[in-house]
Amino acid sequence: MCLSSPTLVCSCPTSSMASTTTAPVKDDLISNKLVTDFSSEDILVDKNSMPEDDPNGNTLHEAHNIRWGPQHAGAKLLASQYTNEKRIQEIISVALCIFLMIYNFFYICYYFDVRKCFLIIPSALLGILTADFASGIVHWGADTWGSVDMPFIGRNFLRPFREHHIDPTSITRHDFIETNGDNFAVIVPYLFYMAHKFTYFSDADIKRSYNFEVYMFLLAIFVSMTNQFHKWSHTYFGLPSYIVFLQRYHIILPRKHHRIHHVVPHDTYFCITTGWLNRPLEMIKFWPWLEAIVEKYTGAKPRSDDLAWAQKTEKVHDE
Repeated sequence: MCLSSPTLVCSCPTSSMASTTTAPVKDDLISNKLVTDFSSEDILVDKNSMPEDDPNGNTLHEAHNIRWGPQHAGAKLLASQYTNEKRIQEIISVALCIFLMIYNFFYICYYFDVRKCFLIIPSALLGILTADFASGIVHWGADTWGSVDMPFIGRNFLRPFREHHIDPTSITRHDFIETNGDNFAVIVPYLFYMAHKFTYFSDADIKRSYNFEVYMFLLAIFVSMTNQFHKWSHTYFGLPSYIVFLQRYHIILPRKHHRIHHVVPHDTYFCITTGWLNRPLEMIKFWPWLEAIVEKYTGAKPRSDDLAWAQKTEKVHDE
């Protein structure tokens, strides 16, 4: 799906699409207080992504099947596969990560030199951009390829991505541990290495690599917080005013911006840390180009497993 084109096409199953008159859609948008400018893109996104105040998508869109939400058959099955072992891994990851963040932050502050700010600030910004791009690559890979049935990574890593597309607000019901455990786990190895360098390397060596450590530290912070930013982009009620401020000025992932990804078939706007890189990557058709390469050399069809889970439906109305 190319969002830069004048007309957007959504490949949602016809059987699940409700009538598409413009006026009711605008009413939905107004009632949700999401936007004030009703462009064709806004209307398409609102119509074909899950309204955050209508968790089953059955009221606003008069659907005959559960299209998304916690009562979707696939969502219920995927949610049931969250295990105690997975919970323990997440708790250990979060505890280790927070300890190492505090330890390394002390040394980042200790070796800070205001005379080198002209290098430190670009290093920090580059770390944030790298985190955003990394979030896109991981998100794209997990959304597009593989199966929940794959050994180890299926249930432990791919399962939350499948659940999220058919129950987008499930993330808002997850606590801090479940939301952030995997992201914290990813950065623990490098934070250990960084702590080792700050502890055992000489002052001269640390000062020489200081800008790189700032880059890596900001990269680690934003990678660790990616899913929290993602969760806030699905939270339409009760957010602190400072979070709304950060979203409004696109310092972190905005709510309206991320809803574009949740238009079926979920094939664009994969970057979910800040979302800064989504439009540039869309303009150069980065994701379709990457998918074409993978499909050519592996024969795998993009998002086939994602579609299979989305098609596990239950009736909620009499035909």
